[in-house]
Amino acid sequence: MAVHLSALLEQAIARLERADQLDPIADRAANLLTKTLSARPVRTALSGTPIGHSLHPALISLPIGSWLAALYLDLTGADGAAAQRLIGLGLATAGPAAVTGANDWAYTTGAERRVGFVHAAANYLGVGLFSASWAARRRGHRGAGIAAASCGAAAIAAAGWLGGHLSYARGVGVDTTAFQVAPSDWTDVLAEDELPDETPTLVHADGIPILLIRHDGALLALADRCSHRGAPLHEGRLSNSEIECPWHHSRFCLRTGAVLAGPASRPQPSYETRTRYGSIQVRRSDEPGSLRSNPVS
Repeated sequence: MAVHLSALLEQAIARLERADQLDPIADRAANLLTKTLSARPVRTALSGTPIGHSLHPALISLPIGSWLAALYLDLTGADGAAAQRLIGLGLATAGPAAVTGANDWAYTTGAERRVGFVHAAANYLGVGLFSASWAARRRGHRGAGIAAASCGAAAIAAAGWLGGHLSYARGVGVDTTAFQVAPSDWTDVLAEDELPDETPTLVHADGIPILLIRHDGALLALADRCSHRGAPLHEGRLSNSEIECPWHHSRFCLRTGAVLAGPASRPQPSYETRTRYGSIQVRRSDEPGSLRSNPVS
């Protein structure tokens, strides 16, 4: 039964991912969001850059937890006033969760944007139903409030499944360098005389794309694939000791890979460098992650 349900869900999500008729309205919404949230401090804060990962997954626990607790009180026949207050708390905290999620969604494209659009629509439907539930309870119609809240919970559950698909099946919000296996031994990447000064250059070490640059006389190397959405950083703009992503304008420190401005929230992996016999070599010797250091092949 579980396997059959999983197969049906996969068929449904595959159809949704190919539903390009959603593109015109989804693209317009994403463009509007990008313009509205274009200020760099706003974009950086909403992306969760200061805390090192997306804010949205943390914030959604507040409205969902409040609404589920209210439904529990309803099902057990407990205090109706407490259930109403919990629904109100969920509505009050839904706004920040929605804004951070919209900010993350605006940087998706294609199938991920389509699924994210329906995910948001289901969440807004759920918020509308819980709003109706709160209003009905306030008028003394607890039965109607329970019915609306139950439908709202179903909408939120569907939205949650779509959100899980975006994260766990499509990797939205996951560091795009998470499974890149960097060489731990010194590896030749380029002849020393082939690297111009102050020019981001793409090289490869064991198949891993690396941004290599000679900056202020120092050899510096970062993962070339932007941790946010995978853009080629060597095509970005160099400013002082920073590299700006060519797609979404995140900024990273060339020396450490630290995020200096969002929407990226994860730093770029950095590499040790040296020259030997006219060749530039790189390595990463401090890899702690088991999935990255021991990948399944």
